[in-house]
Amino acid sequence: MKRVAVIGGGISGLAAAYRLRELAAAREFPLEVELLERGARCGGALETIRRDGFVIETGADSFLSEKTSAAELARRLGLGADLVPTREIYGKTFVVRAGRLVEVPAGFMMLATAHFGPVFRSSLFSPLGKLRMALEPFIATRTSGDDESLDSFVTRRLGREVLDRVAQALAGGIYTADPKHLSTTATIPRFVEMERRYGSLFKGMRAAERARASKGPEVSGARWSLFQSFKNGMATLPETIARRLGESIRTETEVVGMTKTADGWRLGLAGGGSGSIDADAVICAAPAYAAARIVSPHEPAAAKLLGGITYASAATVNLTFRESDFEGPPRAFGFVVPAVEHRRIIAASFSSFKFEGRAPAGAILARAFIGGELHREMMNLSDDEMVAAVRDEFRALLGVKAAPGITVVRRWPDAMPQYDVGHLARVDEIERLIAPIPGFAIAGAAYRGVGSPDCVRSGEAAADTIFAKLSTPK
Repeated sequence: MKRVAVIGGGISGLAAAYRLRELAAAREFPLEVELLERGARCGGALETIRRDGFVIETGADSFLSEKTSAAELARRLGLGADLVPTREIYGKTFVVRAGRLVEVPAGFMMLATAHFGPVFRSSLFSPLGKLRMALEPFIATRTSGDDESLDSFVTRRLGREVLDRVAQALAGGIYTADPKHLSTTATIPRFVEMERRYGSLFKGMRAAERARASKGPEVSGARWSLFQSFKNGMATLPETIARRLGESIRTETEVVGMTKTADGWRLGLAGGGSGSIDADAVICAAPAYAAARIVSPHEPAAAKLLGGITYASAATVNLTFRESDFEGPPRAFGFVVPAVEHRRIIAASFSSFKFEGRAPAGAILARAFIGGELHREMMNLSDDEMVAAVRDEFRALLGVKAAPGITVVRRWPDAMPQYDVGHLARVDEIERLIAPIPGFAIAGAAYRGVGSPDCVRSGEAAADTIFAKLSTPK
């Protein structure tokens, strides 16, 4: 009987552990899987609170359906019927401009558009800003193949206004990052490829539009129509996997060290699982800074690179209201707040408009996002101060003066890996250095994508690698 230890009970670790179970069952291979999670629960940033008819997401509330790994895993778990799309009737995104909400022009995707008409009619940009955007097809293509920051890429092709008023909030906001440091090749590779292939984002967007065999409703901003969730919230996925894994999961068990043995690895444990366990192979799905400590005695160069991946902290504040509390309920998925607006939240979403069944009839479930790389000081506030800050912003931007019914604050310290310029080259080198370590693999959001599908794919790829090594006769 072989044993694999999986370090970390976020969705990457859960996906890795479940994939190992699937592979072992299909091959009738004797394999024991043990998942070790430092905290009291599994699921990481996928946490759902179900209360009084509300389905409250404290972390990620959806996943990108274009990336299929999460949906495919859900279907293998028998959760296909639980997948739900966004409610496209409310498929609008707003951006704060000069203290008021302005709709992102129809067809504007993250930082570019295939149609200038809606942009020219929008009040979001100045006449000079619109003219600068219209010149984009005539901007020379960058010849260097080096990575580039979001700040540099957007200002070079589209001008400063597009960065400051939309792109920083939409693209940079996903990573809670500083656009001066955010890698384009790691975060918006589609647009980098458009420039390389077509010489223009506008031309690339037009080509992509023509290539789509069928188009859904025209939406704006972050392409919300491509997002899915679960009827009972995102935690459905990790909860289901955790039930399948059962006693294979050990929570409140921290891995503090890893030493080589004759047959595999010995993991030193702290917390509720103090002591040690032996394993033939290990998958580390912990954050990069934790992976660095574990790897350090065995591959110091990889550990140094892992430790160089920095993280930002953020918080979500969920609030419930009555529809009558709003002067006019913003029937949209949400809005983003550019840093140049100098407000105390970075975005807000209306869960009860975005997905069916998130709130009782006549109620609105809203949530705001606080912190990130550009607003680190907000994480010093108490929970009550965070709620007060969100209420102040909602009062100013939405006209909501009523006290909320339910409030839920959730802090995510050091939870958002920062994909700085050169990130993919760093990850390539980390993977090259770690590959020779016998019976060891890494997975997680720190490497090749922060979304749930990226994490699932990462965990499953690590499981495939480890299983192949264990099941191949020597």
